[in-house]
Amino acid sequence: MNLYTIGFTKKSAERFFKLVGESGATRLVDVRLNNVSQLAGFAKRTDLEYFLRTICNVDYQHIPLLAPTQELLDAYKKSGGSWASYEQKFIDLIEQRNIETKIPRELLENAILLCSEDGPHHCHRRLVAEYLEEKWGTVTVTHLT
Repeated sequence: MNLYTIGFTKKSAERFFKLVGESGATRLVDVRLNNVSQLAGFAKRTDLEYFLRTICNVDYQHIPLLAPTQELLDAYKKSGGSWASYEQKFIDLIEQRNIETKIPRELLENAILLCSEDGPHHCHRRLVAEYLEEKWGTVTVTHLT
């Protein structure tokens, strides 16, 4: 099973859609809590859905079950929490949500997990991908950067 991850921050629309198109993915799964912010530019939900379909022939789906809670995000981003603490709390959250049984494997087969962070190192999309790789076993994760 191929699973990709991508962030849109610090990428031009040209670079972003080129990475998506060249990946061969058939679906982009938005794992952001808030996907309608004006700050998201081309990655705002309705615009992104249109661009993905038109430019890359890729489906779009938003799955908030794979996003952190607002409280967890605020503790990390607004209150200066540590990445290590955020990472552990997020893993605990997706474990409690039992995402490996609630998300059909077929939905993520050949899909891209999208979040805003530029790189995967300090982003929950990487944590979701690694968690599913551990639980499902046959997942190959590729980060599109």
